[in-house]
This record gives sequence, structure tokens and C-alpha cells, in this order.
Amino acid sequence: MVVCFVGLVHVADADVSVVERPSIESVNSFYVSNRPPLTPSPFVKLPIGAIRPRGWLRRQLELEAEGFTGRLTQISKWLEKENNAWLSPDGEGDHCWEEMPYWLKGFADLGYVLNDDRIISEAWLWIDGVLRSQQSDGWFGPRTNKTKRKGKPDLWPNMIALNVLQSYYEYSADDRVLSLMSRYFKWQQSVPEADFLPDSWAKRRAGDNLASVYWLYNRTGEKWLLELAEKIHRNTSDWTSGMASWHNVNIAQCFKEPAVFYQQSKDPSHLAAAERNYQTVMGIYGQVPGGMFGGDENCREGYTGPRQAIETCGIVEMMLSDEMLLRITGDPKYADRCEELAFNSFPASMTADLKALHYLTAPNMVLCDAENKSPGLQNKGPMLIYDPHKHRCCQHNVSHGWPYYAEHLWLGTPDKGLAAVLYADCTVTAKVGGGTEVIIGEKTRYPFDENIQLALKMPKSERFGIYLRIPGWCPGAKITVNGRQIFTKSRPQSYVLIDREWSNGDKVNITLSMKTSIRTWTKNKNSVSVDRGPLTYSLKIGESYVRNGGTDKWPAWEVHPTTAWNYGLVIDKNNPASSFRAVRNPWPEDNQPFRADAAPVELRCHAKKIPQWRLDELGLVGPLQQSPVKSDESKEEVTLVPMGCARLRISAFPTIGAGPEAHEWK
Repeated sequence: MVVCFVGLVHVADADVSVVERPSIESVNSFYVSNRPPLTPSPFVKLPIGAIRPRGWLRRQLELEAEGFTGRLTQISKWLEKENNAWLSPDGEGDHCWEEMPYWLKGFADLGYVLNDDRIISEAWLWIDGVLRSQQSDGWFGPRTNKTKRKGKPDLWPNMIALNVLQSYYEYSADDRVLSLMSRYFKWQQSVPEADFLPDSWAKRRAGDNLASVYWLYNRTGEKWLLELAEKIHRNTSDWTSGMASWHNVNIAQCFKEPAVFYQQSKDPSHLAAAERNYQTVMGIYGQVPGGMFGGDENCREGYTGPRQAIETCGIVEMMLSDEMLLRITGDPKYADRCEELAFNSFPASMTADLKALHYLTAPNMVLCDAENKSPGLQNKGPMLIYDPHKHRCCQHNVSHGWPYYAEHLWLGTPDKGLAAVLYADCTVTAKVGGGTEVIIGEKTRYPFDENIQLALKMPKSERFGIYLRIPGWCPGAKITVNGRQIFTKSRPQSYVLIDREWSNGDKVNITLSMKTSIRTWTKNKNSVSVDRGPLTYSLKIGESYVRNGGTDKWPAWEVHPTTAWNYGLVIDKNNPASSFRAVRNPWPEDNQPFRADAAPVELRCHAKKIPQWRLDELGLVGPLQQSPVKSDESKEEVTLVPMGCARLRISAFPTIGAGPEAHEWK
């Protein structure tokens, strides 16, 4: 792994440089990173609790805590405690599969990040049950899964439970976790290869098991774990050679498996394979805004337009994949990709109060009702209604989206510095330099604002590096330290490293220039999407919420449009940015900006209706036609809001043309 330093400048008391990623020539001894012979870690995850989110991100977490995730034991039959196999010391009982660990994976971390005693206590009850379930041979969890697949073990639910235990250990330092994992992995080592990872979710998703083995190895140094890691990779579905599955969650979760194994193999082709997998799916099914792809259960040939949807499970698993790849490689493109998902695709998967979710979310979706949309969407049934009682896997797995995101705002670096990799209002407390503890307060309303302020609190001066990520969309950044401008030659998708002796009260100001731009999706009828900074914009459509089932406390909602949605944009081809005018609104009093009626920044532009563009017989947005499109309608001014604010959305737009280049809409 090569680190490229560009334009090293000594400014007063600081060395400032642009780097592709942190140098891996040293090791951060304060926090756990990869042990040899694994590849050195360019980034190191800080202990859970080191980062305390504030502002809109904390509000998302608070809403999650009081929403269906935080109260899911009141709703989900899979979390009934009576006779639950996950609470049984002998592993016998009901509800033995993925649902409980899916939920607990995020629920427990939600408690740790918020320091919420209620959630931590509830999570501990389930975690303690898991820890007490280990059998004499090393197996833990529901006994049914031990022989579930024709006498062969189903390791998939336990892979999720291992994530739960890892976070619990990072929070509590409970040595029972290390003991359980070591004994369980010895059991895995004893399973004959013919019986190990039979064709199932476990075989597709065993990269998660592999990552857990490395997690334990980095804490114990037991060499036999590396032999188990080779066995796991050998028996996992072959993601190195190509796409091993076209199921949307498998793709989002597993495309990275070769890069996980790269840490041991050191084979560059394994890193390249993960990126090739990503580019393959995005090149065919991801030619749409929002950072995801059309896989409304599976990717299907010919179903590539912006009305194709993605599971909520797929969104949160892709966010986690990006967070993991960021730590493994240090490459800032993974932070860009994670932010694109977190800001544009993820919020609309749930109602703004986080009290209901739907199974599928699409870039173009103007009716979220309970009617069947198959075969337009592959899955049958009420996939689009916002319902806290349905959507079984996503209902539980959505829990880790915001907590894991919050845990990755800042990362440690090998040179005992800190990196701001995902920007949000927060505080981070960490050891740096020679061991001094620093508290950095980050104040910002990013991504709705381009300004980020850092303020340092520390008991004594200390020299260390602060890495500031420059996003790939950013044409230029202005950075000042204590009011003095120090760097102007940053480049997109890099880090600015400020290495200096920092003192109590020092302040850093970062301004990431946000310009309005368009992307043209040539593989999707030359449709366009509109971006400003990390936010993609969607047509503002009136939303009417109609109750359809659920309970009075936990209702289910359909969302119907109350205004027209069938617009094409009128854009100046020579200067597209001039076609849009940004309008700032007051910050929402409840600190929840991801609502169509509360968007802090809107864009105004001109558009024309396309009368022939209608809902199809299923209630889906009609397929796009080739742009530019002819329209004889009057030009109107329309409002665009951030895509994450819009539960009803048109985010991939036709463009309006004139003359012989314009196409009739058929």
C-alpha cells in the first residue's frame, strides 16, 4: 500500500500535506489494529463511546431509540422472551434464526453510543443469554441451527451474533466474549470441510465470519485462527472470481469479501476483486442516484431503471461494507460512498419519526401503498407501505445503520493521530501523540452546510496529526487554524494532514465548497440527477399519510402524492449549474432535517410536465423515455429537496428538449 504525499508545506508551526491515506509505517499502540502478519491498518476504530454524536445525527439516534427499533420487543414476535431459543441455556426454543441478532446488533450499539441505560440493560439481558448458551463442544446459540441444513450447521445467525459480542466486548471488556469466540472458532476448525458452510446464506456471507476471526486474532494473537481464516475463505462462495450471487443484500454485504481476506493474503488481486464486484453491479443496476442499485430482491436483467428498488437491509449492509473497506484500505472513496447512502437513500427507508419502515426504497417512487407491485418489483406483497410490524428481515436489521455510522465519524491513525472521515456534529475523545487525551468538538450542520469547525481541549500541548477528508465531489477546500489560512491546494478524494503541536483552545475551520452540478445517466435514457455537495435532490412532492393497519401506538402508513410529479427539467446545456437557485430555510426546531417540509436547503429550477408520463397499472412510476423529451406544457418553477427528505421522490429526471433532438414520449 503506497502513501502519496503531495505538496508538503511548512506553514509557521505546522507541516501540511495532501495524502492518499495515512502512512502505515508505524502502529497506534493506544488502540487495537491488525497484528502481523495481517496487513497494517491505515485506520483504527476507536472504542465505542469515544465518539458522542450531536446535532441531527444524535436526533436520528434518539428517534431510533424511541421508534420501532428501540421498542421492537413490544412489536416483534421474534423478540418474545418466553421460550426464545436465544435466551435458552440449552439452545432449545422458538425464534432461533437471524431476527434477534439482527436487531441486537444495532440496538446494543445504539445504547452504547447514546449512553442510554434502558437500552444497555435490555441489550445485556440478551447478550448474557447468548454468552450462557455455549455448549461443551464450543457451539453457542440456538441448538436447532447446529443441524439445520440436512445435518450440517447453519452458521449464518451466529455470524451476526458475533458482531453483537464484539461490540459488547469493546464497550465492557467482558473476557467471556474472548473465551466464547475462541472455543466457538475451535469448533468451527473441527467441522469437516464437507459439512462446513453448505450452500446457504452462510456460504454467501461468510466474509462476516472471516472478519470476526481477524477481530479475535488481533486481540489474542492465536496463530491457529489464521488457519481457520484460510478455511473460511476457501469454503466461502467465490466472490474473488466474480459475482457469487445477484441477491441484493448478498451483494451489499459480500462484494467486499476478497478485500477482507486481502488482509491475510496480501494479494492485490483480492482488493481489485472487491472493487470489480462493486463496479460490475453499479455499472449495470446502479446507474441511478442515491448510491445503491436496483435489486428489489434480486438484480434482474432488464430491470435497471430508477423505479427499481433496494431493500433497507441492502442499504445498511452497503454502509457497513463501506465503513469496513475504509478501515482496511484507508481509501477516502469509501467514505464518499457511505455518505451518499446515509444522506440520500437511508433516511427515506423510514418515516421521519423512525416509527415505521418499508421493505423497498427506489430513487423514483411516487406512491407508497400496500398494493402488490410484482413483477415490476420482484417481491410480491405490500413491500412499499411504512409498517413497523412487517418487513421481517429489514424490520430488525435496520437497527445498525445510524449507530455504526456514528462510530465511524472519527478514526485513529497509525501515527497516533486522528482522522475526520465522516463529518457530523459530535465530540471525540482519544489518546494521541505521546498519550495525551484530546477532546475535539466538531460543530457543523453538514451535509446541509459546507462549514465545519473543530475545537480542541487538552491538558497539555502535544504534536500529532489531524487528517481532514476532502470528499470526491469537493472542487476546493479552505482550511484555517486559529484564523490563519494554511492550505488551499487540496484535491478531491484525499486527506489534508495537519501535523503540528496542538494546544488547548486551538481551532480549525474547514469550508468544503458545495457547487450544484448534474450527473447524466447515459445508460438510463440520458436522465439526470441534481447534486449539491454530498446531497442529491429530488422533486418536492406533496405527501398525504393514510393509515392502513397497525395499532394505535404503532400504526402503518401509506403515502400518497398530492401534487404533480411527472416533470422534466429545463436545463441550460452549456451551464447546467445556472439552471438552479439554492434557497436556505430555517433549521428545523426538532433537529430532524430529513423531512420534505423541513429541508434546510432547497433548489429552485424550471421544469415542464410530461403528460404521458404516468403511473403504470401496478402503481409504479412509468419507465423513463429517452431524454431530451418534447413537452408542449408551460414552463413552471419547481422545488427540489434533498433526496433523503423525500419519501415520495423523483430523483432521476428526464430533461426537456426542443427541435429535432427532442423525443416524443411514448
